[in-house]
Amino acid sequence: MTPAQSPIALYYWPTPNGWKISIMLEELGAPYDVNYVDIGKGDQFDPDFLAIAPNNRMPAIIDPDGPGGKPVSVFESGAILMYLGRKFGRFYPLDDERARIEVEEWLMWQMGNVGPMLGQNHHFRNYAPEKLPYAHHFRNYAPEKLPYAITRYENEAHRLYGVLDKRLAGRDFVAGDYSIADMAIIGWMRSPERQGIEIDDFVNLKAWRERLLARPAVERGIALGFEKRSNIADDEQAKSVLFGQRARG
Repeated sequence: MTPAQSPIALYYWPTPNGWKISIMLEELGAPYDVNYVDIGKGDQFDPDFLAIAPNNRMPAIIDPDGPGGKPVSVFESGAILMYLGRKFGRFYPLDDERARIEVEEWLMWQMGNVGPMLGQNHHFRNYAPEKLPYAHHFRNYAPEKLPYAITRYENEAHRLYGVLDKRLAGRDFVAGDYSIADMAIIGWMRSPERQGIEIDDFVNLKAWRERLLARPAVERGIALGFEKRSNIADDEQAKSVLFGQRARG
């Protein structure tokens, strides 16, 4: 096996952020080895993983054939997508500045809007406790879901779906040809019902979503390790690990 064909080490868990990279690698047909980072068990805090992903978030990669033929590690899903796009010269326009700007705009839109807002929506709808651990410290506290937070993030999710739906009017893909921007977004919009979204309200987005989910590489990328997913809502230890993080020394 030549250095150019050496497998990329993918540090991954089957979530919308992890799927961005598994989809990209499947689309590229690039060889890769999977290192599962079980975020519910705290694998993201392992010192060896933190050496390549200091924000204790997956995904991350190590490319043994990086710049100058030397290994390189990359963390943050958007940075990984751009790196792989440059390395392989696919799904990321390199010779057309205007086309690249469009792809980057929508990639950053996903990173700065879709991920954080839909993530919070999903959290408050599905994981937020009905009773806070220290509720007895609060006067007149009544255990309940947090309707303000749920409404806030459902509304923002609905707005973002609308932004993308308008963008996709008359388009097959988000930015010109199929690109890393589409790959970044699709995992987050795979299960709109979990976000309180009625997909039939967004005709253009619905067609785009079906178009992407029908791609074999997208199907394989999302299927990677899918059987390892668990119902976090019923796993108090996982919720403590995922939702109780503070700075570590």
